[in-house]
Amino acid sequence: MKKTTFAAKEEEYMNQTEQAPNVESILKAIRSLSEKDLLYLLSKLFEQSPMLSPSLNSFVVENKFTDGVVCPYCGKKHVRRNRHRKDGAQKYMCAECGKSFVARTNTITAGSRKPLEIWKKYIDCMVNELPIRKAAEECDMAASTSFAWRHKILDALRNMSEGVTLSGITESDDTYFPLSFKGNHQKSRDFDMGRPARKRGGDGISKGLSDDLVCVPCAVDRKGNSVAEVSNLGECSASDLDNVLGSKIADGSTFCTDGSKAQRKFASSHGLECVQIKGGKSKKGIFHIQHINSYHSILKKFIENFNGVSTKYLNNYLAWNNFVNYSKKTIQEQKAVLLNFALTTAKRVTYDMIPARPAVPLLAAAGKNQSLKLT
Repeated sequence: MKKTTFAAKEEEYMNQTEQAPNVESILKAIRSLSEKDLLYLLSKLFEQSPMLSPSLNSFVVENKFTDGVVCPYCGKKHVRRNRHRKDGAQKYMCAECGKSFVARTNTITAGSRKPLEIWKKYIDCMVNELPIRKAAEECDMAASTSFAWRHKILDALRNMSEGVTLSGITESDDTYFPLSFKGNHQKSRDFDMGRPARKRGGDGISKGLSDDLVCVPCAVDRKGNSVAEVSNLGECSASDLDNVLGSKIADGSTFCTDGSKAQRKFASSHGLECVQIKGGKSKKGIFHIQHINSYHSILKKFIENFNGVSTKYLNNYLAWNNFVNYSKKTIQEQKAVLLNFALTTAKRVTYDMIPARPAVPLLAAAGKNQSLKLT
């Protein structure tokens, strides 16, 4: 009886083996895949088996040091290996400044114990514009951690602003958002709102361009580059425009705007040809401001999706909007670019630094501007 049972099991196993695809047939099928389908297959394999995916540290090493190891403190390349940490990470020693570091020093992942797969999943959530709590559920983390990760990534994303220049036909206009202290608690020792709290920013806002409104000068060119940053409270002046756009418009550009005196004064001070499209007119020949009007419309809808954004973090959301709504890349390409840039760019952001930033980040006080190059 036992012999009969074993024989039956052996026959059943052989039948299953013959029906199941072998390695050769799988490889043959893989070779027939398109590049797009192959990338999709690899992403699914990494999701199913994290062991197949590189570690967070090896990912940063591979993508950060493409031109050789650079000291994150002094920027020199005179660097040598210096043993390993307990977690296996390679340590380096800079011969110039004498400081020791690892690949993730001065990046947003410094000190993180989460694996690369969780960072990838969180990047997916951000590109798909998921709320903080939903992203926390997807990545199995606390909502507070999800919030911190969002702003760490966005802080890194804003580093893309360096070296951006708008050129050719450039459209410009300013838009406004209600001054919001969302997330700033009245019990805080360091924060004084200076007015009674209001719900959704709908009550108590003065009419006109008052100090209850945050001014965001914006500009876009026909190549897909854009600049947007919080500049001041209330009406925008030529000096406010200069804080945001002053170093961002290339010589010889054509500055298209509405009938604003501040915009005209700014263009004149920088020697730019100014074409003003006054109210009621749509264009002058090839010149118009339809791109900047569309930019404002999409930006407003994007901000509304988050049920109000604190003025403290508005600059981060401006960068996020530009990346997901104005980048010319596909969703998959956006995920790859954001993952690579956010995890490898030099940006030190700790948990306590995020809520400690100014409640109203005015450029006049910060003395700098931010922008984002879209590619």
